Amino acid sequence: MDKVVLKAVKRDVTGKQVKAMRRDGQLPAVIYGRHLEPIAISLEAHAASLAMGKLSSSSLITIDLDGKEYPALVRERQRNFIKGNLTHIDFMAVDLTEKIRATVRLEFVGVSGAVKDYNGVLVKNIEKLEVECLPTDLPERIAVDIAALAQIGNSIRVRDLAVSDAIRILNDEDETIAVATAAKTEAADVAAVPGAVDAAAAPGLSVERGKKRSDSRSENSQ
Repeated sequence: MDKVVLKAVKRDVTGKQVKAMRRDGQLPAVIYGRHLEPIAISLEAHAASLAMGKLSSSSLITIDLDGKEYPALVRERQRNFIKGNLTHIDFMAVDLTEKIRATVRLEFVGVSGAVKDYNGVLVKNIEKLEVECLPTDLPERIAVDIAALAQIGNSIRVRDLAVSDAIRILNDEDETIAVATAAKTEAADVAAVPGAVDAAAAPGLSVERGKKRSDSRSENSQ
């Protein structure tokens, strides 16, 4: 991803006066870090909103504060509940020579044979991982190839992921990321896999169903 730079200026406006600043097209924010005391800053709201729409929690961004650049990660975004527009952003400044810990989103790619050919159900147990690495090595996402789920009962665990040697995954290597279960025994199959969560007991899980493959042997026996 190309370097993203947001220009900022220091601000003294706080409290109720911030509302007037927002009406003038400015977005209040703060930048802080291990070696940096918190600094209240202001961004151009439109430019900041466009940039934030392309960034994840693991995307590295550069804050240009009065000519001095600070590499940073987005730590929190506050929004207006009604309008949905940004109202405040917290940035964490990082040292490019020091390792950091961050959350990285998983991206499920490929086609599962269990789902496509055997009417399987794809249950995603986790969708983010905790990693440790240098800021410049931090990936925006980690790919999970579900082609490995070729048969009902197959699963993908943390240890199965292919990541750069520069990245250390902090999750338990035996934690289940995704599992292919049979449609009628979904709950039982998930419970039988260590680290997996019962889809029926956890509505937040992402579940994908496949199309049943016609079996000529079954048709001929009828």
